[in-house]
Amino acid sequence: MAARKTKPPILTLTPEQENEANRKIQRFMEDRFELDLGSFEAGEILELFTREIAPHYYNRAIFDVQTHLKERFESIESDLWALEKN
Repeated sequence: MAARKTKPPILTLTPEQENEANRKIQRFMEDRFELDLGSFEAGEILELFTREIAPHYYNRAIFDVQTHLKERFESIESDLWALEKN
């Protein structure tokens, strides 16, 4: 089996957050699919989401903040122009 290259995570969790996330994954899999996952399996799922899916949410959040700030700065600039003309 070839060694797989792993991307560094875009975000990291505290040990407490990681433990809580693992418990939530275990609980979800048990409730929805009647699968009893151990902490290792839940950790693998969390790692998959951290490396492969979380970056999409992170990038979207950055884009949304940039859009919001751009709109806000344009509004402030407009307000300053209005003050300057009076």
